[in-house]
Amino acid sequence: QVHLVESGGGLVQAGASLRLSCAASGSIVRLNTMGWYRQAPGKQRELVGTVTSGGNTIIADSVKGRFTISRDNAKNTVYLQMNSLKPEDTAIYYCHALNSAMNYWGKGTLVTVSS
Repeated sequence: QVHLVESGGGLVQAGASLRLSCAASGSIVRLNTMGWYRQAPGKQRELVGTVTSGGNTIIADSVKGRFTISRDNAKNTVYLQMNSLKPEDTAIYYCHALNSAMNYWGKGTLVTVSS
């Protein structure tokens, strides 16, 4: 019912910035928490950050100080601002949303950071 579509990924040089967006559409009643995960080839998916509908955020230690997460409830959109990108940030970034009943996942957007 709920579809999540990511955008904003790409190929950048180390030190550059990218802003990822994830727009939710479909039968949306409430998405309590939206966030971002990432997965590099051969590695497990890991949490990057989450933001609640009330604006409370969690950022993983690995990206704290460089990445920020935010959301626009009116637009049903969550953002991930990524600054000072490093090659180790290279991964597929997946949008995630959670309500009281279900989890939703986007198809992912690839971020590649060259050294």
